[in-house]
Formats: sequence, C-alpha cells, structure tokens
Amino acid sequence: MITPEHLEIIGPELAIRWSDQSEDYILCERLRAWSPSAENTGERDLLGKKYGGTDQKTFPGVTIRNWRIIGGYAIQFDFSDGHNTGLYTFDYLKALCREGAKGD
Repeated sequence: MITPEHLEIIGPELAIRWSDQSEDYILCERLRAWSPSAENTGERDLLGKKYGGTDQKTFPGVTIRNWRIIGGYAIQFDFSDGHNTGLYTFDYLKALCREGAKGD
C-alpha cells in the first residue's frame, strides 16, 4: 500500500509526497467537495433512498487547517468551514489526486 510520507499546505493546495516518492498536488476546496462523509454524500437505506447530504459541489476559498492520520490507513482533514468528518483512505486520496490532475 502506498502511504503519504509528507503533507504540506502550499497556497490553496495540499502537497503530498507518497512512499513511492511520487508527488501530488490537489486544491483544498476540491478535497472538501469530495469529502466521503455522510454529511457531504448522505446515507442510503436498504432500498437505496438517500437521506441527508448536500447538493453543494463547490467550496470556494475553503482551506485545510489541520489533519491527522487515522489508524495507518486514512487522513482526517479539518477544513476552514468547520467540516472534519470525512475519512480519506490513502487509496481514495490517491485516486482523487489522479482524478484532480485531469480536471473535473
């Protein structure tokens, strides 16, 4: 499993150096928009009906204030708008970085 070795905020972006020595840069506001939290995406019942979540797709100006590694498999970010409930697994984060490099 590729893991983040170093994270740093550079302007509006999060820079990540991975254990394979690759580097990624992703806008903080994109990370906020792609939060995997139930607050962001909602929850689905057994029949697929969605409860909660938001339809908001952009978070202009949102930055990351802090982060913590969770259990050696994920990162939890504290965003400037107060959101902090999404757990970004390392695999999910790497996939977002690849997707972000292509644009939306």
